[in-house]
This record gives sequence, C-alpha cells and structure tokens, in this order.
Amino acid sequence: MAAAAASLHATAAVSKSRSAAIPQVATSVRVAAASRGPGSARARGGLVVARAAAVKDEAADTNSGGHEVLMFEALREAMIEEMTLDPTVCMIGEDVGDYGGSYKVSKGLSEMFGDLRVLDTPIAENSFTGMGVGAAMKGLRPVVEGMNMGFLLLAYNQISNNCGMLHYTSGGQFKIPIVIRGPGGVGRQLGAEHSQRLESYFQSIPGLQMVACSTPYNAKGLLKAAIRSENPVVVFEHVLLYNMKEKIPDEDYICCLEEAEMVRPGSQVTILTYSRMRYHVMQAVKTLVNKGYDPEVIDIRSLKPFDLHTIGNSVKKTHRVLIVEECMRTGGIGASLRSAIIDNFWDELDAPPMCLSSQDVPTPYAAPLEDATVVQPPQIVAAIEEICR
Repeated sequence: MAAAAASLHATAAVSKSRSAAIPQVATSVRVAAASRGPGSARARGGLVVARAAAVKDEAADTNSGGHEVLMFEALREAMIEEMTLDPTVCMIGEDVGDYGGSYKVSKGLSEMFGDLRVLDTPIAENSFTGMGVGAAMKGLRPVVEGMNMGFLLLAYNQISNNCGMLHYTSGGQFKIPIVIRGPGGVGRQLGAEHSQRLESYFQSIPGLQMVACSTPYNAKGLLKAAIRSENPVVVFEHVLLYNMKEKIPDEDYICCLEEAEMVRPGSQVTILTYSRMRYHVMQAVKTLVNKGYDPEVIDIRSLKPFDLHTIGNSVKKTHRVLIVEECMRTGGIGASLRSAIIDNFWDELDAPPMCLSSQDVPTPYAAPLEDATVVQPPQIVAAIEEICR
C-alpha cells in the first residue's frame, strides 16, 4: 500500500507538467480563474479540525451573478478547482478516467490533469481504497470514488481500521486527509444491493467525519472543504440528486463541514432531515403551511459530528422535533440524533421526538413497493399533525 502510494506521489509532479500542455474543457468562470488562485498556500486545520471550512458566510446572496449547474457539475467544478490549486489532490476509482465516472463527476479531468492524477483502477474497492489511505499517509490528498456506495462495504476494513484509526495508532505520526465519496440511497428500481444507505454503517467509526450534500451549492462547498480537511471525510451523494439544478456563485466558497443549514425558519416544530429527504420534507411543508402550521426545517448536512448548536437553538424555540431520514430505522442516523436530542435538550421538549425512517427491509425492485419502504410527504404531514396536537 505504502509503496503504491509512494509511486503515485512521485508521479504527481510529472502529471502536473504533462497536464499543463493539454487543452482544458469548457468550465465556469470560477474554474477558469482557479489557476490564478493563491496556489496551495491554503489554511489547513489542526489534527482534529473544528469548523475547518467556515471561511465564507453561507447567507451570501447567490441570486446575484453566479451560474446555474447541475449537482454533478458542481461536484466536478469542486474537483477541478481543488486539483488546479493543489497538485497533491488526486482522484482514484473505477472508470473515473476516460469514461468520466459513473455519474460524470470526473468528466474531462483525465484530459486536464493526466491519468496519473485521475487514476482508473480495477474493480477492487479494498485495494484502491487502501492505496488511497497510503497516498494520504505519504502527503497526497486523494479523493476516492465508489461507483456505488454499497460497493464500499468491500473496503470497510480500510475505511474503519485504516482511515479512521491510523492517526491515533501511529501516535500522531500520520494524518489521513482522504475523501471517500460516491452515490448511494434509494434510486429508481436499482434493486436492494444498489440502494444501500451506508451512513449507519460508518457512523460508529472513530476518527471519521461524514457529510451529506443535498443541493449543488452545498455539494460543491462540502466537497471542497472535505478535500482541504486534515481528517478522513466520507461525502454521501444521493443517486437521484445529481440532476438537481441551482445557481451557485462564480467566486470561491466552501461550506463548513460541521454546520447544519437552516432551510426554512419556523416557530412550531423543528424538522431535521438531510439528503434527498430534504425535498420530501419541503413538499410536505407546502401542505402544512396551507393547514396553518409553521415548521422550521434544518438540513443537518453534518452526519458526524451533529451540529448540536444549531439543532439545540431550534429545539429551544419550537420544543418539538421530527426527524426525517432515508436511512434504516434500526441503528440509523435518526436514532443517534434522537438520542443526542434527548440527552442534551430533554428539558426543552414538550413532546417526545419522533423519527420517520425507511423500513428495515431490503429495498424492493418493484416501484410501488420501493416507494412504500421510503418516507413520503403525506407521512410527514401526518406526523407533524400528531406532534402538534
């Protein structure tokens, strides 16, 4: 593993010089300007990065200027910008090179940066994830793409025993600045094995951070922050959100890895959600507002650690909580979040926190059955009506 990483590290400079002569594909104004950035002299966090990436106010108006992108394009922009600014950033995974990735996040990157920084691998998740860990130990900042997050179960040993623990077990001799990202969640008839939600699998691993993107804006900002972090970060992308469109700023920005996002202020009840369920919640909110309710919606984004500051302030205001997730009910993110709310804000609650989760069954292939396993907007409306009685 270390030998392979050393070889990859040694060829990074060669790849950089090779890619300089290759014409770049059309990119945004921000991407085109990346080469004029401040080089690799960027702020790095400490050993444990606290609010590592909070360098720009996310409340900035994104409606003035900017450009519209799909979410996969926003992720691609993040990769281009970070690889341009920092020659130690590289990408590893199946079909990330000439094919451009299974969801085109790396489209054109191998032509721009060379095939030594955008490294196609065999179908061997444990091997190339382990190589990514070794590369991070040697000073690179690898972004490992899982073609499907369910496949990364094959690399669970590398993610848990290596990514999460090597900084500790080496006595602080090594940092592991690695990003592991890829598509997951319930798609449209992808079957049980391709509809995994691995948040619950990874949340108990010490030393690992987890974030889930839900919009093009936070997808780009979170990925850039994860690449710059000194910690191993898992970025969860939902397979049905890659074609979500949004206007994002032309200028550089990043999102804090440890902060939740206030989606809709309200006064009656706090709805905590993330990823695709953000949109199911907002569909339900339209109905709830018409019925006279005033829910507050928070996209928690940081799955580990939870932003208990933002969540706590909301609970102290509304005194009621509904958690909506696509993760499984048993041992899921919702169960951990509900436990944290009860432990920290019990005296603020006027009703028991409620959690709506996917059913504990393999995801069926048949579309009606698939929908039945996932939380739908009418269930959210009914839950809020029950909580607010």
